[in-house]
This record gives sequence, structure tokens and C-alpha cells, in this order.
Amino acid sequence: MTVIAIVNRKGGSGKSTLATHVAAYLASRGQEVMLGDVDRQQSSRLWLNLRTQQLPKIHGWSIDENNFARPPAGVKHVVLDTPGGFHGFNLMKVTMYADAILIPVTSGVFDREAAQETLRELRTLPRIATGKCQLGCMGMRIDGRTRNGTALHEWAETQAIPHLGTIRLAQAYSKCMERGWSIFDFPIEKVAAYREEWQGLTHWLDLLLSAAPAAPGSRLERPEISRPPSSLILPSTNALRRA
Repeated sequence: MTVIAIVNRKGGSGKSTLATHVAAYLASRGQEVMLGDVDRQQSSRLWLNLRTQQLPKIHGWSIDENNFARPPAGVKHVVLDTPGGFHGFNLMKVTMYADAILIPVTSGVFDREAAQETLRELRTLPRIATGKCQLGCMGMRIDGRTRNGTALHEWAETQAIPHLGTIRLAQAYSKCMERGWSIFDFPIEKVAAYREEWQGLTHWLDLLLSAAPAAPGSRLERPEISRPPSSLILPSTNALRRA
């Protein structure tokens, strides 16, 4: 089992968008994936409830942040969406099972400070300190007209954490979230510009999964069928470009 937790003390940092897209990417590869929602707002669970049966299946798992337990047995991969203010004993419990932790970071000074505090605490925990649980960060909602993406990359270098890319500020992501979709649920030619933003993260995930012990009979390769069914109504290419 591979467990990936999305963590940042600050609310509104893009945790749910990142968690749902990580889960959707794994599902698009034919992987058995469970999306666990530890956040009180239950945004990821709502997103799951909006998904149709025609999209790649993602299992749900609602968790009380004060009663976090080991993920269910038999699950291939688990993605955890955690709440703002997540720290202390609850954070330690998550890292006991996590193989990787992703920290979403936006461009504001307060957001970077919250991410930095999260990093400081994480690095005091045994599985992080020994390298058994990997760390990575992702820039979220970055205005492409500014140099905020470069500034975040430079910040990540000072924090000695892999910077896996920056996701632009675009209405397409809001539209996807409101319908239970992700960028990975579209034919790649319709969302090529958006998919480029995720290449660093998806490569990192591929390496993480390839290092994990494979279950008997499991396959890590991408499925041959990458398009959603023709009956699935998706936004037009023009609508996504306008976003």
C-alpha cells in the first residue's frame, strides 16, 4: 500500500485540488485508489460524490481527524486530504503510515510561512528524518503573469524540498472541482497545456509507485484506454482554453 498525504497548516492552500488530482491521476492509470478526507469541510468527499460512474473509480474514506486509523487493508493506494491547522499528535499519526507528503504552497508570504512551519515540524518526525517518508511541494493557484512561480521554486530550494511544479490560477480547475472531474479525466489533447503543469508531480508519483512493492498480478503501466467514454459530457476545448 502507498499512502500519500496532502498537508499544510494554512487553510485555502489548495489541498483539496491537489488531493483530488493526485487520486484522479492514479485512477486514470488503472490503479485501485482510495481518497481519504480528514478535513472537516469534506471538500474531497463532496467532489467524489459528484463523480459519475463513467469516470475512473475512486473509493471514498471519511475519517475523523481525532480518530485517524490505519488505512483499510487491501487498498492499493491511499491519498489523504488533511485540514488546515493539522499538526501535533494528529500529524504524527498520519506520518506513521505515509510514504510521501505533498505540501501545496501559494504565493503569499503568510502561505510560505505556514508551509515552512509545517516543514519544520515534519522534519522532527522519525519517518521523515530517516527518509522513509518522502517530501515534495507544489505551487498552487499561481498567476502566470507574475514571477511567483520562480519565487516559489527559489523558496523550495532554500527549504531543501523538491519543487514539483506550479499550477496556474485558472477557472478550469474550479469548474472541474464543481463537477467531480479532474484534468486527468479529459482526453490529453484537450488539456495538453494543463497537463504540462502536472508533469513534474506525475513523474515523482511514478517513481514513488515504482519503488513500492507490487501486489501479485498488479500492473503499473498506463491502461490502453485513456479517453473517457464518448457518452461523458465534458467542457468544450474552447471553454477550457477560456479558463
